[in-house]
Amino acid sequence: MVERIMQLLTVLSWRDVLDVVLVTFIFYKAIILIRGTRAEQLVKGLAVLLMATVLSGQLGLATFNWVLESVMTIGLVAIPIVFQPELRRGLETLGRGKIFTRSSYLYGEKDFEPMLDELIKAIQVLVKKKLGALIVLERETGLNEFIETGISIDGQISAELLINIFLSRSPLHDGAAIIRGNRLMAAGCYLPLTENPNLSKELGTRHRAALGVSEHSDAVAIIVSEETGVVSLTTNGKLTRYLDEKTLKQMLINLCKPPSNTLSFWQWRSTES
Repeated sequence: MVERIMQLLTVLSWRDVLDVVLVTFIFYKAIILIRGTRAEQLVKGLAVLLMATVLSGQLGLATFNWVLESVMTIGLVAIPIVFQPELRRGLETLGRGKIFTRSSYLYGEKDFEPMLDELIKAIQVLVKKKLGALIVLERETGLNEFIETGISIDGQISAELLINIFLSRSPLHDGAAIIRGNRLMAAGCYLPLTENPNLSKELGTRHRAALGVSEHSDAVAIIVSEETGVVSLTTNGKLTRYLDEKTLKQMLINLCKPPSNTLSFWQWRSTES
């Protein structure tokens, strides 16, 4: 085995080595770039389709293989359309010279409970004072494109920080605060509004934005109404209203707590430093 490797190395020229290194580096940076965006999930889906296509061809499943190849052909045409925001973001990153930024690793299972406690404390105060708020918890689908629309904070979660953001005189109180793991990534963020025509007219922009981000991703959004102090939660395009403290906390545990003894998706998600 060692002899074969040595023979291969003697055949390769420095140009071949440089070629391989450059291609590897480009692929690595491309992976880093799409982490924390919706494109991450789409790439995984395409990878599964590609593996299924190769496997079906090897097994001689002609009809199934033809269907998968047809889907892949359509997918190649659709990729520039579906990935348009990510492609634009990548070119902007390249233009700003940030392609060489280093990655940081966030979140661990032990940090979830303290983050949740601070979040619940903040919501209790917001409800009591009837301060409108929109707080989004990122899950597996990255929200970088929404984080970039707000003011970067990247601070440790605390009840005091969240309360001050949503005070009526705060310049950030109208937008959304986005949490990744145990960090408040940004505040004053703009979110896509839901286009659901059946939504009650009494629900305002915060509720529509919370539903919108839950339709575009698997994020969980918490809304505190400034008119009534009612706490609501959205996930997967569904709105749950009139939540008390105990119910809200249990829902967040069920939806967001990382499984025990497993690597959390947040733990390796990269952000620009």
